[in-house]
Amino acid sequence: MKEILIIADGIVAKQFLERVCSDTTSDNNYIVVYYNDKSIVDKKADSIKYFKFDPTSLSKMSSIFNKNIIEVFIVVRKKFDALESYKNIRLLSKDIHIVILDNWYIKSDDTNLSLLNMQDILSSRLFDFLPNVSVIAQNVGLGMGEIMEIDVPFGSPYVYRHITSIKQKKWKISALYRANSLILPTKSTIILPNDILLVIGDPNILRGVNISIKQELGSFPSPYGKNIYIIIDMMQNSEDDIDILINNALILHSSINNNKLIIKVINPTYSKCFEKIKNYNKSSTRVFIDYETNNFNLTLLNDLENSNIGLMIVNNKIFRKYKDIFYQAKIPIFKVGKYDFSLVKNSVVLCEEGADIEKLSATIFDISSQLELDIELYDYNPEKPDSNKGLIEHFKNLSTMFNRSIKIIKKQKNPIIELENRKDIIQFIPFSSEVKNSGIFSLFSTSFQKLHFKLSNTYQVYIPIT
Repeated sequence: MKEILIIADGIVAKQFLERVCSDTTSDNNYIVVYYNDKSIVDKKADSIKYFKFDPTSLSKMSSIFNKNIIEVFIVVRKKFDALESYKNIRLLSKDIHIVILDNWYIKSDDTNLSLLNMQDILSSRLFDFLPNVSVIAQNVGLGMGEIMEIDVPFGSPYVYRHITSIKQKKWKISALYRANSLILPTKSTIILPNDILLVIGDPNILRGVNISIKQELGSFPSPYGKNIYIIIDMMQNSEDDIDILINNALILHSSINNNKLIIKVINPTYSKCFEKIKNYNKSSTRVFIDYETNNFNLTLLNDLENSNIGLMIVNNKIFRKYKDIFYQAKIPIFKVGKYDFSLVKNSVVLCEEGADIEKLSATIFDISSQLELDIELYDYNPEKPDSNKGLIEHFKNLSTMFNRSIKIIKKQKNPIIELENRKDIIQFIPFSSEVKNSGIFSLFSTSFQKLHFKLSNTYQVYIPIT
């Protein structure tokens, strides 16, 4: 019969033995060595045998030590007792695994010894109660963070979303806790504020998921990045184009919660426009002039890696030309419109791919809230009139949470036709492969994403689907 030896002394040892006595899930048998009656519990258990003697005595320890003992726990108050008990056990067995509750930062190279430092355990447990930190399962699985619980704050981008709308690659929402109850998720499960998600996956992925879930209202362009970015190619853009790009960038820089506006100039040409650009270089607006590299793609890829870009501002010409690289960059793209930005009053969302729109909904509301725009949601699907019912309900919930007005507009005809001449809107578009691959033949499509260029005169925000 396999047995576990516990050498016990002190209040922690007593609490440990109380847990051992109350455990009804295991079939372990225990030998408890103690020398202070206050260290043991009154409750007796058939699986526990008690011996009262000094554990630092090798002769007494050898009298009860036997080959059935597979593990030893040393939970005592005094360092001398811990070390002497350890030495005695090691003399009796060179290979048995020993666990010591360590209050003294004991040093050892014994590979069959586990030292549990009480101060480290307490500080780690206290750390778990801090807001916005990752709480990982330390005594389950590998204990490396592959099992984590994440509380969902009120303004999280995951709130009011169906779990099936959340892309879970190399991680999974296995369960959630709500009002002290365990819920095993189904296709219809919706995440609510203050839920606690139990997630499993790659520890590195989960750390990013934790940050993403805890993002709250007013955080955009985070989690994509912290800075707004534009490239000015003075060989491709006219002075009017440059003025429009920079003016829009300055408006966004002053309106949303970013860190810096980065203006990158390539192919510089000496002119009044160039001198004007250089004058924008301030503490929160940084101008970088590259006199050597004239390749747009290489410049962008290098800055994406090094400049923490969360939003890029472009015009129609640049967007069409470099659409593929923008798609690969996986950051939001703000495409400026033909009209003055001061005319913009509303955000427009065209319901087509419900799952994609739901994934982007929190970002849409975040940007709209920071820019103080109301939202128009166009519901157009004549073949399946109720197909967007769940998505509409989701947007209504978010409108309450973000305190933004929302107008649901049902259409029997494609709304792009009437939106073409609107000067007061920003259209939000999932940056899908359909957008990337759209071309002249897309004119014959009914897909909103393939027809995105029909609203090229308006302001548009292309949000990557992650």
